[in-house]
Amino acid sequence: MCGIIAYTGRQESYPILLQGLQRLEYRGYDSAGIALLDGQLKVYKKAGKVSDLENFVASKQLTGRIGIGHTRWATHGAPNDANAHPQVAYSGKLALVHNGIIENYSTLKQDLLNKGYVFKSETDTEVLAHFIEEVQQQNQCTLEEAVRLALTKVVGAYALVILSEDLPNTLIAARKGSPMVIGIGHDEFFVASDTAPIVAYTDQVVFISDHEMAVIQDNQLSMKSLEDVPLTPAIQKLDMALETIEKGSFTHFMLKEIFEQPKAIRDCMRGRLEVDSPNLVLGGIRSHIDKLARAHKITIVACGTSWHAGLVAEYFLEEFCRIPVEVEYASEFRYRKPVIGAGDFVLAISQSGETADTLAAVELAKAQGATILGICNVVESSIARAAHAGIYTHAGPEVGVASTKAFTTQLTVLFMVALKLAQHRGTVDATTFYKLLQHLATIPEAVETVLQQHDHVKQIAQAFQDAPNCLYLGRGYNFPVALEGALKLKELSYIHAEGYPAAEMKHGPIALIDEAMPVVFTATQDRSYGKIISNIEEVKARRGRVIVIVTEGDKVASKLADYVIEVPPMHEALMPMIAVIPLQLLAYHMAVIRGCDVDRPRNLAKSVTVE
Repeated sequence: MCGIIAYTGRQESYPILLQGLQRLEYRGYDSAGIALLDGQLKVYKKAGKVSDLENFVASKQLTGRIGIGHTRWATHGAPNDANAHPQVAYSGKLALVHNGIIENYSTLKQDLLNKGYVFKSETDTEVLAHFIEEVQQQNQCTLEEAVRLALTKVVGAYALVILSEDLPNTLIAARKGSPMVIGIGHDEFFVASDTAPIVAYTDQVVFISDHEMAVIQDNQLSMKSLEDVPLTPAIQKLDMALETIEKGSFTHFMLKEIFEQPKAIRDCMRGRLEVDSPNLVLGGIRSHIDKLARAHKITIVACGTSWHAGLVAEYFLEEFCRIPVEVEYASEFRYRKPVIGAGDFVLAISQSGETADTLAAVELAKAQGATILGICNVVESSIARAAHAGIYTHAGPEVGVASTKAFTTQLTVLFMVALKLAQHRGTVDATTFYKLLQHLATIPEAVETVLQQHDHVKQIAQAFQDAPNCLYLGRGYNFPVALEGALKLKELSYIHAEGYPAAEMKHGPIALIDEAMPVVFTATQDRSYGKIISNIEEVKARRGRVIVIVTEGDKVASKLADYVIEVPPMHEALMPMIAVIPLQLLAYHMAVIRGCDVDRPRNLAKSVTVE
């Protein structure tokens, strides 16, 4: 959830740390801080965004060729200066940055209090810093050994980097349950929560796995397990261009990523979709397709936007493959006793591949003998490595906290999986298979057409900027689209919004409808079109203000609505990839007009790596 950056090498570390924090700020922006070592440890931290830290240190001494930095999403303790990272150990000589949650911190803290330790923050991270020093003193060992021993007694998740005055050319890093990567440059090393702050300097990286430690000392990298077994670093080449993590000419990352969707979907289909053959090549699941075709049930686990993609996939898989599907909130799945066993398939969906609840659900299902298929965007992420097989979405970096291209590329992959599986099971004939492939191939062009209505959607947003509530309604494939549209509005503009199946409106939500209530219908041409027209009539009869997304040329819903957004005609199973675009734009413009921070909505972070 938080963002970590560390540097040691031939350059001054502060500019690298600052730029790294700026590129990691989507992971958390409650507070930020740095620790620099130049003979003496200097720690500067500030509540607020990275820009607040930058202003705070403008007159400070910022020299040092080794340092650590952190941008925080608060878990233990309010967002304030004292709780910001780095946290410093009792001696004042050791600084630590941490992403994750130490679940047994209260027990450790009480023991340290009994021994006379004094705490300056409310964080579990400060407890860990003191605890490492206590372990070192008790065992009269090296700092590296103290870190290893301390972490064997820690319960919870962590990615951490340590800097100490006693080891002036050393960084110690470790991980369990939170991502961490090392960049290897020319006489320099970088440690970070993800590759965003590294790509500007090197394309050589090492991904640290769970229960591993890395020590960078005197320009040398060594690694070992927490069981003290030496490891050989596996160096990989990073395939990412710097411009993919910069805004370019766009005002916000989110707007850039909305407009990147045609390219992202094409990249997702490239090498997989063969319309002329016709064929789908899904190498990531090839070895499991026979077993998957015999599955009696598929369980999908995900959170947030990925959960909405899973709901659409339930329609895909049941309609085309005729396999029962359950879509589970990963956070709930892991805490009950799901009926999962050998022969079952669990499909885990996560943009980052690091979502803590989804990863825990994967581990639970694996322990019960299930086969795990992962759908992730980030290569070498934890879920991608934990899965038995899977497919990358190839959406490219998504910096905006509210997911956009992650959703549409997840739907693209899920549709291809469903179609490939249906072909293998013989539940779609050759003609239908070919037609669906043809429709899928036209999605990027259709999305480009919808994006041309950018200004029109902005005008609609201006009309509803002061609405206190909003209702999103859809049926069939468009019901999950309603949920996603409502989520985007809540996340970005802080307007309360709910998504419902349109027919459920009469079972409660209709009581909310009056002339001040905007109601957004996805009313494209499909098998439930006639029914949703009746739902629109019911809202209009109660003076509700209606926005409709309709298929080009629509004559009925358009006449009933106050505002109309047209989208190109498309097979109803693929319509969610198109219909969601104007809802993304609507939420974006509502947030901008209301003065909200689009890329960094309050209380949120991009990757939820803690429970």
